[in-house]
Amino acid sequence: MAKLVSKVYGDALFETAMEQSNLDEYLTQAKAVCEIIDTNPEFNQVMSHPHITKEEKTQTIETIFKGTIADEIVGLMIMMVDKGHALDMKAVFEYFIARAMEEKNIGVAYVSTPTELSKAQKEQVEKRLLETTKYVSFEMNYRVDADLIGGMVIRIGDRVIDSSVKSKISQLTRELSKIQLKVGESTP
Repeated sequence: MAKLVSKVYGDALFETAMEQSNLDEYLTQAKAVCEIIDTNPEFNQVMSHPHITKEEKTQTIETIFKGTIADEIVGLMIMMVDKGHALDMKAVFEYFIARAMEEKNIGVAYVSTPTELSKAQKEQVEKRLLETTKYVSFEMNYRVDADLIGGMVIRIGDRVIDSSVKSKISQLTRELSKIQLKVGESTP
């Protein structure tokens, strides 16, 4: 149900942004709303509290956002409260952000490495991704994961490129266990 809600409201916001030629502005504002939701757990508590009325929730949204983000985005948030979907706000904005980024051909890459990459290495990774994908730019997210031992894991959307040593060791272990099983099976 939450996926359907995020798609319906996210698509409506996307269409509005496209009709008004405000995709960049709405994208920036949607990211800001997500940041506010993430960094203020009190906001989610207010939106989910059963004893706080819809009117009070609407007032909270207007107090926080009115005048700082587009009226259409504030209106969408108020509509979600009215329809009982206040807790889906972040999912709606995340869906919208992903759709807007796709429209602009901006990829989002998550890169995990066993050690911190230098600036030059990061530039090399991004350059290689730009050469091998349809995207014109990337929003890069780097993370250190010492368990990888070596190599890296890159995730773009639902695609994963895993060249980590940990993955190769795991694959080799599986292949060796299959060989041992075959040898054990042929012995009487």
